[in-house]
Amino acid sequence: MDARFLRLGVNIDHVATIRNARGGDAPSPVRAARIAEQAGADGITAHLREDRRHIRDEDIAELMESISVPLNFEMAATAEMQAIALQHKPHAVCLVPERREERTTEGGLGVVQDEQRLSDFIAPLNEAGCRVSMFIEADPHQIEASARIGASVVELHTGALCEAHLKKDFSARDAHLQRIKHGAETAFDMGLEVHAGHGLDFETAPMAAALPQVVELNIGHFLIGEAIFIGLPDAIAKMRAVMDTARQAMVS
Repeated sequence: MDARFLRLGVNIDHVATIRNARGGDAPSPVRAARIAEQAGADGITAHLREDRRHIRDEDIAELMESISVPLNFEMAATAEMQAIALQHKPHAVCLVPERREERTTEGGLGVVQDEQRLSDFIAPLNEAGCRVSMFIEADPHQIEASARIGASVVELHTGALCEAHLKKDFSARDAHLQRIKHGAETAFDMGLEVHAGHGLDFETAPMAAALPQVVELNIGHFLIGEAIFIGLPDAIAKMRAVMDTARQAMVS
């Protein structure tokens, strides 16, 4: 297959986490989104949680007006979030599981377990022109269900891969990578666009980047953390470079 350009989506949620730790308006996640765009991000991701722990409603409105790259609006599959998405009509809507007690999104959405409701839920989003993505584990059953309900994209959860790599459990890491590889192949063969994300850093992003079916990586927490030390433009430029190197090696 042709090696397609690998996109980088930058999640700016944790700029808002820092802002909200003290209150007020600084640092601005919208400013971070603009800087990320200028530094080479191909898209911006923002997760409006039900408890508004980081991104706020006004952030979404301002992002829609302020950036020219696509906005990937992460959200839970609730009536409130559906109404907000239909109001703003972002380029993409990514449905994620959401539990109030978790620090960040852990694990993939159970599409199989909630297939009929999710099918009904995403229908108006598709009609509004939003590309609907399902954040799921690289499980063939979840991938097949995502295709059945009318999603156009799946984002494969890379958290377990990254955690195993961090713990230097390379056997488990390689097993997770093989599962993601097979999931990407399955999704691609079913006509779904394939993205990957969660926990990726300079060492693990190249593993996902080397999978030819994957066309977008979504990375947030690591880039915002790295920006503290080297600045956001340099963090994005370095990530872009390691992704491109891995993709080039894949096609060489």
